[in-house]
Amino acid sequence: MSAHDGMYIDGAWRPAEGTGTIEVVNPADEQVVGTVPAGDARDVDAAVRAARAALPGWAATPPARRGEYIAALRDALAARQDEIAATITAELGSPKGFARRVQTGLPIAVAGSYAELAASHPFEERIGNSTVLHEPVGVVAAITPWNYPLHQVVNKVAPALAAGCTIVLKPAEDTPLTAQLFAECVDAAGVPAGVFNLVTGLGSVAGQALAEHPGVDLVSFTGSTAVGKRIGALAGAAVKRVALELGGKSASVILPGADLAKAVAANVADVCRNTGQSCNALTRTLVHADVYEEAVSLAAAAVADFAPGDPAQDGVRVGPLVNAKQHARVRGYIDKGVEEGARLVAGGATPPEGRDKGYYVTPTVFADVTPEMTIAQEEIFGPVLSFIKYEDEDEAARIANGTVYGLAAAVWAADQETAAAFARRLDAGQVEINGGGFNILAPFGGYKESGVGRELGVHGLGEYLQTKSLQF
Repeated sequence: MSAHDGMYIDGAWRPAEGTGTIEVVNPADEQVVGTVPAGDARDVDAAVRAARAALPGWAATPPARRGEYIAALRDALAARQDEIAATITAELGSPKGFARRVQTGLPIAVAGSYAELAASHPFEERIGNSTVLHEPVGVVAAITPWNYPLHQVVNKVAPALAAGCTIVLKPAEDTPLTAQLFAECVDAAGVPAGVFNLVTGLGSVAGQALAEHPGVDLVSFTGSTAVGKRIGALAGAAVKRVALELGGKSASVILPGADLAKAVAANVADVCRNTGQSCNALTRTLVHADVYEEAVSLAAAAVADFAPGDPAQDGVRVGPLVNAKQHARVRGYIDKGVEEGARLVAGGATPPEGRDKGYYVTPTVFADVTPEMTIAQEEIFGPVLSFIKYEDEDEAARIANGTVYGLAAAVWAADQETAAAFARRLDAGQVEINGGGFNILAPFGGYKESGVGRELGVHGLGEYLQTKSLQF
């Protein structure tokens, strides 16, 4: 696949200062599909300097005009949606239909929402005898993950642009080709030089240099909790702001009286979404003892419809995991579940039949999982679902809240009021009620070790603004 051999800095592609390269591997067949430069601290410095120089002009650009640029970016992404989706399938292994519908369709919609919000948001307000200004925080370091390589970029870049910030993007090394296509779309949208910059490279080199750079005012990071803690420490040493969207171990609680078949089917589909590589995946299903075995049987039957396959083929819903390391990690967790006494209901660590090449794992269901087991506490990031039994609602709430994470959750009940009442007891930033749909205008983010700050909508915009009051 086509790839640039340089960095997008100050409105143009320029040769990298770093001499290393990163090979991009298709996880479906383990073949190299592209090569990008591995930037170093010199590339990061050049990008931050360009962003710093562009900041005064962009911050002074009227918000409505900034919204027009974001709208043009949205249109550029939409014009190349099929190409971007195919690239995501090739470098991530995301199934073809999901790549087009969610991996590209969702961020295009998010970009459109910020085009509108830039024009309508009150960047000034009157409070008593004060005028309160909401101003851009400055230069943003956006460090994004591989599991949603366009969506997470747009979730950071679009609100930062709307706020009047300038940006340096460092994408995950597994999925840099999507980020390069995004940079091409930024260029096609006519965004002024230096407002957006792209540096590809390793997290331990380019990512760290970006987080530590004194010219960066805010670090927005999505990824593992361990790396998020490291970035928080680096940023804290310089008293710079952070926005961290981190890990999860989300619970789906099925209360007595809920539509059991519907809830279980939804949970199985959710944990198989993007091959289980979603931070908000509902990986723990909590079921009352009276219907527990029925729920487990329903899950075993439902998961049979999610056989892994070539993600480039129509109709495939589960592709490979992103790389060899992730493949070994997920299989190791499955082995750990068996070792600790969980009952293997479906799947397992054995490679799927006929998949000798590629990083495939069979979607797996465990029963008899206890809250203290490793598979019930740690983020697996693969299609592994654990069923946990409870006796009453108090116990269900304790189990659901009994991890270090608090990103998302779901509640199923006979009626919305009952589900919503239980949802208020959960330590989670976002809770689905009886299968409620995702809302791109609602805040997304976590409690506890699932992060700091929010993405999407007006709350996401607020992460990139700082306040000043003028007293009269």
